[in-house]
Amino acid sequence: MSTKDLLNQDKMPKHIAIIMDGNGRWAKQQGKLRTFGHASGVTAVKDVTEGAAELGVEVLTLYAFSTENWNRPKFEIDALMSLLVQTISKETETLMKNNIRLATIGDTNSLPSGVKEKLEKAIAKTAGNSRMTLVLALSYSSRWEITKAVREIANEVKEGKIDVDAINENTISSHLTTSEWPDPELMIRTSGETRISNYLLWQLAYAELYFTTKLWPDFRKEDLYEAIYNYQNRERRFGMISEQVK
Repeated sequence: MSTKDLLNQDKMPKHIAIIMDGNGRWAKQQGKLRTFGHASGVTAVKDVTEGAAELGVEVLTLYAFSTENWNRPKFEIDALMSLLVQTISKETETLMKNNIRLATIGDTNSLPSGVKEKLEKAIAKTAGNSRMTLVLALSYSSRWEITKAVREIANEVKEGKIDVDAINENTISSHLTTSEWPDPELMIRTSGETRISNYLLWQLAYAELYFTTKLWPDFRKEDLYEAIYNYQNRERRFGMISEQVK
């Protein structure tokens, strides 16, 4: 029996965020270059995206490339960017077929023009899809995002569009790149690392964190089901006590 059969549809997270970690280590175990691991990770992306959509998850956000990743060796960055273009070109029709919308968060202006062009075309083509939104975090970091939001709010105060005393949590949330989606209820990280690596720091304030030792290229639907089952069996108190929640 699959763990999927044990899931409670009424407690399904609307938004799941994933840190896809371990591609390089997986490739090393195979005696291959790190880039081989990144290419193999695409299979996991496809399988997990399909699994999330089948479960009725509304938003799936994948940490694909951080601002810190620009510090990696040039050949690896070039290979990643090339892989991104190829994958977007190849999978856009699959997204259309499955009624999945593509979106991005991050400093996409820093991406190579070819990558940005392919992204924009895929985003525009899938804009009307409504089954699920697949969000790729590209050239993204939460500190970059929060700094950007603070600048925007400061400019609005300077221009008299908003009063300082009126600034609240909703003001900040509305200026983040994820403003159109609910905050993630579940964050999954593969490879055994137990940190969130500058990922959705504001949005993950009350998310349940799930860490697995499985490397990303080996992660599949069944692993997603196990993470969700674990999430569904936790008590989410949001600062209250058990009796209040019940």
